Parts: sequence; C-alpha cells; structure tokens
Amino acid sequence: MRKFLVVLDDSRECLNAMRFAAMRAAKTGGGVQILAIIPTDEFQHWIGVGDVMRAEARERIEAHYEVFAKWMRDRQGIDPELVIREGDAVPELMDLIETDSEIGVLVLGAGTGKGGPGPLVSQLTRTAGSLPIPITIVPGEMSKERLEAVT
Repeated sequence: MRKFLVVLDDSRECLNAMRFAAMRAAKTGGGVQILAIIPTDEFQHWIGVGDVMRAEARERIEAHYEVFAKWMRDRQGIDPELVIREGDAVPELMDLIETDSEIGVLVLGAGTGKGGPGPLVSQLTRTAGSLPIPITIVPGEMSKERLEAVT
C-alpha cells in the first residue's frame, strides 16, 4: 500500500497537509502515516526533568494526533499511523522515508506568513531533485472546498 507521509506540528498549515493526505489516500486506496518529531535540544536538562518533558511532549503529540485521526477515520475512512521520533526534523524525516518502502509521497503544508513557507519546505525543496519520493506542498491558506476539488 502506498502511504502519504505528513508531518504533525503546531502550524496552521499542518491542517491542510493532513486534509490533503487523507483525501488523496481515501481516493487512491492508500494510507496515511503521521510523523511527529520531538527536538532533542528541548531536553538538555537534568535527566529526570528531561524525561518528564519528553513524556509531556509525547502526550501533547498523541492528543493532537487523535484530533486528526478521528477526522480521518470519520470523514475519509482512513486509519492513520502515528510515528514519533526524537531528533532533528530533516534527518529524522529522511531516515523514515528511506526505511519505509511503502511511503510514496511526502505531503507538507506551506506557511503563508512573512517567514516564508516554513523550515521543512525550505530545506526539502532545495534538495527535492535527489529525494526518493515526490513532495506535495499544500498552500496553507487553501480552502477546504478547493482542497476537495483538487484531490
């Protein structure tokens, strides 16, 4: 089965990337894998404090994931898979793509603010020609109706 990989974060554009991935997966008989990355620099404290912070980050991710997963199951009939990794975003993302041969498309949401499309979009589009899978970049301000029309 071909999986659409989407990155879960706290950005507004993440919502459109999730919607797009779920709608495409539903229409093509694919699946959705959601990757959340916990930056390791957040836990450079004493061991006990770092462990508590890591557990809290996982709880936040799982709660955030459940919101998207419920929508995907209820609206699109897709049961997504959650993968949580710790480290730097791009290397963790690339490692997952290289180790999971079922991932067929990376779906990213593009930010609309003054800061540009976002760090992942900026970094990955510079090396897009050497990636093993295609990237779909979903505009952050695209309406739900327009998303439905293009999927």
